[in-house]
Order: sequence, then C-alpha cells, then structure tokens
Amino acid sequence: MSFQIGERVRVLRKRTIGHSRVPAYVRGAIGRVERTLREFLIPEDDAFGRRDGRRRTLYRVRFATSALWPESRTPAGDEVQIEIYEHWLERAEDLPSG
Repeated sequence: MSFQIGERVRVLRKRTIGHSRVPAYVRGAIGRVERTLREFLIPEDDAFGRRDGRRRTLYRVRFATSALWPESRTPAGDEVQIEIYEHWLERAEDLPSG
C-alpha cells in the first residue's frame, strides 16, 4: 500500500514485542503524509538481526499537537512530525476530520 503526500492516515493501534519505532502517543492518531522516504528494513526484523527481512516504505507524517494532546495549550498550527513505516498506517479518508 502506498500513500500520497497530503493524504490523511491513521497510525494503527497495535502492540509489538521488541522495537517498532512508533511512539505510543501517536498510535490511533490521524495525521497527514508530509514526505515519502525510501524503503528500509523494518525495525521489527532489524532488531532481531534478520538482515534479509521485510522492507517497507518510510513516511514522514505530521500531526497537529492539538490532535495528540487536546488538553495542551500549544499555539494553533504547532505540529509534530514523525517517520513511520507503511505497515503501521492505514488510509483515513473515510474517518471524521475531528
């Protein structure tokens, strides 16, 4: 699955054993694809030394800070950008903008 720049995506809420590089505070959050990076060996395989493991595209996704921390008093327009592998993302076009 590939995503386009500007596309709304939601970070999956899943638990992993080992290293995932997906911070808990963005799991379940909706953001927008900021940039498409290249394919890399995914951390879940790399952490266990599987150098011939699965490769996935890495995306930079931006999140409004108000979407991540609704109680915060950050200025409107503040955002957080995080690099997330495609297997952690799903399309959010059918989800409410909220």
